[in-house]
Amino acid sequence: MIAFLLDTNICIFFNKGIGSVRDHLGSIGFDRCAISEITFAELLYGVERSDAKEKNRRTLEIFLTDISILPIHQALPLFASEKARLRKIGEPIDNFDLLIGATAVHHGLTLVTNNTKHFQRIQGIQLQDWTI
Repeated sequence: MIAFLLDTNICIFFNKGIGSVRDHLGSIGFDRCAISEITFAELLYGVERSDAKEKNRRTLEIFLTDISILPIHQALPLFASEKARLRKIGEPIDNFDLLIGATAVHHGLTLVTNNTKHFQRIQGIQLQDWTI
């Protein structure tokens, strides 16, 4: 059963071997983790802007063989309400991050990120940082 949604920065840290992300993911298991379609898009963008496209494309393909990609459409109502709420109180979050966070909340998953301060503004979100 999936319990964790990995933020884009955690996927990058995993692939680069930064922090203790590999240890956490290894002990928890890929089958208990997922990424959102937004994270997938951001990772593809990273490949396209890199100098080593083929190498990074292959690394991403290998990473994706073991991890689920969750659609965002079910989280869109939560995204809209949180975007309006956060804007009203003067604490907006960029759309991609808010979509990732809303996806985690909608599915009842813990969002794994090293940017907990940023995401903690989303109501009902559960966060962990595997880089420390």
